[in-house]
Amino acid sequence: MKYIIAHDVGTQSSKAVLIGTDGKIYKSSEQNYPIYYPKPGWVEQDPEDYWQAVCDTTKQITAGLENVHDILAMVFSTQAMGIIPVDQSGNVLYRNISWVDSRAGIQADQIMRRFMGQRVFKGLTGVRLSGKDVIPKLLWLKENVPEIYRNTYKILDVNGYLKFKCTGKMLAEWSGACSYGFNLEKKDWERLFFKIAGFDTNKLPELVRSIDFVGTLTARAAKELGLPENVKIFGGSDDTQSAALGSGRIDDGDAHIYLGSSAWIGISTHKNHKFKNGIASLQSADPDSALLVGITESAGVNIEWALDLLYRDVENKERYALMEEEVKKIAPGSNGLIITPWFLGERTPVTDINLRSTFFNLELQHTRAHILRAMLEGVGYNLKWTIENIEKDYEIRFDEITVIGGGSKNETWMQSLSDILQKRIHITKNPKMAGAMGSAMIALVGLGLDMDFSKIKKINPEAKTFEPREMYTDSYQKLFAQYKSMYYSLKKNYRQANKERFNQN
Repeated sequence: MKYIIAHDVGTQSSKAVLIGTDGKIYKSSEQNYPIYYPKPGWVEQDPEDYWQAVCDTTKQITAGLENVHDILAMVFSTQAMGIIPVDQSGNVLYRNISWVDSRAGIQADQIMRRFMGQRVFKGLTGVRLSGKDVIPKLLWLKENVPEIYRNTYKILDVNGYLKFKCTGKMLAEWSGACSYGFNLEKKDWERLFFKIAGFDTNKLPELVRSIDFVGTLTARAAKELGLPENVKIFGGSDDTQSAALGSGRIDDGDAHIYLGSSAWIGISTHKNHKFKNGIASLQSADPDSALLVGITESAGVNIEWALDLLYRDVENKERYALMEEEVKKIAPGSNGLIITPWFLGERTPVTDINLRSTFFNLELQHTRAHILRAMLEGVGYNLKWTIENIEKDYEIRFDEITVIGGGSKNETWMQSLSDILQKRIHITKNPKMAGAMGSAMIALVGLGLDMDFSKIKKINPEAKTFEPREMYTDSYQKLFAQYKSMYYSLKKNYRQANKERFNQN
């Protein structure tokens, strides 16, 4: 048997999966790493932590393998929108500015003024810039740490950094470039946009496709990973795109939802749509396809926060099981309690970095189980609002969705999601491994092993289905209307409370 190593490098942890060329998972490992919050709205990580996790988990899944020369390739799917400035030798000059970081609100406004204002900019691009977007953060680097900007040879995302650590080559892949500024028609950087924003395009790396072979391991990387030097490295993709592929929902109009630290709704398409209402039109992991994506910035990470606070007397490994046992006893609707998931601001269905979570209608009769159920339902309301926008703006209709990610293992959440969305929900055989499996599929296609992307449906088939229950339609519809009303009633208050806090340079 020959093998692929697929790494899924997320916000909280990195997962390594040993997958055979037959598509089966033989071994997996996961390692966490820290997140730093140096100022309000700032979120950073140390790129060396990613590499250390990749090295450690690689050794763990290859331990006991009869012959490491049976490993043909390694590929990465990673968190999007990372900003890692490196010098000509590849030394990291600044910690990765994470995709959830919102420090560049002032710079976002500056850039939109160069396009004659927010309204004109949104008319041209379909979306307004926020302090979470990459190009405003690049301008933030230039204005606030000019010495680092001057010494920056290339800006790498997380995938690009890991490819560099493996091969010594500084590259960016198409789907990752979409998080920066990528022309889907020309398959190139949107260079004019960078120039108008005031960023030197010479600092952008060369582009490759997901399935492109980019090199073999350097001697140093091979030693640190415990692998042979002839292991091939491919372009890989952002985690959104690899997870979309791993969901198996890859035909035109197919929909999937990912539930992990964040959440998103993704629609496969062969058209290059415009951005609307925060919905991004992205390059797919398949070089010949595209993906419409609406991201909910925080989902599972909110649940982790609540578990740490409300279940601190319970062993970590037992918390999720106890939570689900308690939550399933609470009636749908959480006795009128609504909790919005905007702990880190929001991108869709509304783009607003000033948002934060709100607990609405909390009363003394509510228990910790009510709070957890309301948090699960709040993510569902946010996804429903995003789906409403997709169906209205793009005229795409769908009755079923495949859900992947760790959150899909919570059956109470899956049933409530089906009830809220009024859509059939499917769970795959390996929902938590969808990103790694999609990533491995990229390498299998890149290796030319008589594979095409459609084979993913056999590798990760659907295993369970949840049907919407009509008895809860009306009550959830009323709660959903209240949920939207909360945003419109409070958006000025959020701005007044947080605008100055989140614009500290």
